[in-house]
Amino acid sequence: MAQPTRPLIGVNTDFLPAAKQSPAQARLHAGYFDAVAAAGGLPILLPPLGKEIDLDSLLDRLDGFLLSGGLDIDPKRHGQPSHAAVNPMAQRREEADRRLLRRLIARQTPLLAIGLGMQQLNLAQGGSLYLHLPEELPRSLPHRDPSGGAHRHSILLEPGTRMEEMYGAGEIRVNSAHHQGVRQLGTGLRIGATSPDGVIEAIEALEPNWFCVGVQWHPESDSASALDLQLFECFVQACARQSQPLQLAA
Repeated sequence: MAQPTRPLIGVNTDFLPAAKQSPAQARLHAGYFDAVAAAGGLPILLPPLGKEIDLDSLLDRLDGFLLSGGLDIDPKRHGQPSHAAVNPMAQRREEADRRLLRRLIARQTPLLAIGLGMQQLNLAQGGSLYLHLPEELPRSLPHRDPSGGAHRHSILLEPGTRMEEMYGAGEIRVNSAHHQGVRQLGTGLRIGATSPDGVIEAIEALEPNWFCVGVQWHPESDSASALDLQLFECFVQACARQSQPLQLAA
C-alpha cells in the first residue's frame, strides 16, 4: 500500500547581507523544519526572492506555509519613527516577506506565523505594533530575558478560538523572547491568547475555513513545551486537508 503523501509546507528564511569576511546568506533555525517534519509535513525552504520571481507558480505547489521569526520590523519602512531598541531585519527579507504574505492571504493558504511572522501578519491586515513594550507599556510583565537566556510566562487562551481547541481551555506557560507586540489588531483577525498584562500573544483568522494562526512565542525552540507539538500537528493536518482536492483531481 502506498504511503500517504506528506503535505508540502513552505518556510521562509532569514537573510544576512554580505560582510567583509562572508558572502550574503539565507539561514533558518533548524527547529522550524524539524518541527514541521516531526508533525508529518515536508518542509520546503524559501529564500527571500526578488520581485521578478513568479511566486504564484511556487505557491501552487505548496499546501501550507510557516512564517518564521527573526529580527524587528523597521518602523521607518512603515512611516513610523525609529527607536533605539529596534534591531531591524534586512530590507531584502522584509520586502520579500511582504510580497509573500499578500499572496498567502489572498489565497487563504494554511498559515502558521511565529514571532516576527505573527507581527508581519498583523501589519499585512492593517494592524499596528508596539515598538518597545517596556516603554510603551511600562506596567507590562517582562517578555524576554535581557541577558538572552530562556524566559517563560503564562498566557490566557481565549474561549471559542482555535487556540483553545489546540491547547485546551485556561492558562498555559510559553517561552518568550520579544520586545515588540501587536497593538491594534488587523482586519479579519481575532485574539487567540493574551498574557496576564493584556499583551496579545496569539492571533487567528475570523474565517472558520482558513487555518491562519499567529503566535508570539517560539513553539519550534528547544525551550518550547510538549504542548507546542500539537500546534504543528494541527497546522500540518490543515495543510493535508488543503492538498486532498488536488490529489483527487489528479
